[in-house]
Amino acid sequence: MTVSGKSNPLAISGLIILTIIWSYSWIVMKQVTPYIGAFDFTAIRFIFGALVLFAVMLARRRGLHPTPFRYTFAIALLQTCGMIGLAQWALVSGGAGKVAILSYTMPFWVVIMAALFLRERMRRLQYAAILLAAAGLVLVLQPWQLDMASLQSALLAIASGISWGASAIVAKRMYARHPRIDLLSLTSWQMLYAAVVMSIIALMVPQRPIVWDPKVIFALAYSAILATALAWSLWLFVLRNLPASIASLSTLAVPVCGVLFSWWLLGENPGAVEGAGVVLIVLALAIISLKKRPPRVQRAAETLRR
Repeated sequence: MTVSGKSNPLAISGLIILTIIWSYSWIVMKQVTPYIGAFDFTAIRFIFGALVLFAVMLARRRGLHPTPFRYTFAIALLQTCGMIGLAQWALVSGGAGKVAILSYTMPFWVVIMAALFLRERMRRLQYAAILLAAAGLVLVLQPWQLDMASLQSALLAIASGISWGASAIVAKRMYARHPRIDLLSLTSWQMLYAAVVMSIIALMVPQRPIVWDPKVIFALAYSAILATALAWSLWLFVLRNLPASIASLSTLAVPVCGVLFSWWLLGENPGAVEGAGVVLIVLALAIISLKKRPPRVQRAAETLRR
């Protein structure tokens, strides 16, 4: 077995590369919005992503036996279609950095839904984190100056985080009944189901004609090969070789780097007020991540981070 620990330089390097890949994916997702509809891009991304993931499974000589359908399909709807689909839709009229931050409020919705539906007691630190996050959301949203397009984008991004959080609750129940489920198999099958669902949605919803610009080709390749296959392989490697507390730093780093990338590459200056909101949300995420969670909850959250 590979030696694990905080000092594993290869795993630390993998975590850094993983964070960069997932952070930059928000820029890629934003840049294709003038050339392809949100649902078309998401559907094609899922199709290629599923193909790549199943190819990885075959290359690793994994069996292709489906994971439990009810849970896998629910995760496909909530995590993949809900989280990614709504985020891509939000990017049509919203900035990449803001959408990334609002989508990554997922841990707060997990805490709230776990208290409501799983009867898990909230601790004082969790209450403090939620209050900080709420204040941060107000500063990021700045409702006193929102127009309709900005409001729609913000609500879609928040819905993306809520949907992602709901999938964590489903995953927790799945792990309670199927504790030895294979993460790569789960990812592959839920990606396949999401591809089918999103393809149906894309066919039903009128969208702009696809312009096969090189940016669209690059974005699809990036999403399927780097952000899906390579990133998930790196994530599994990181989980195997680093403590979960260190691996979970990607939850903090991805939205922050997303904001920095959008500022640098897209000229999306968050401003003092929005910047203060980002700081509060990241601080709240840090407080949430410091709380020690039971193994099953930890594994469920690890399964759903991207």
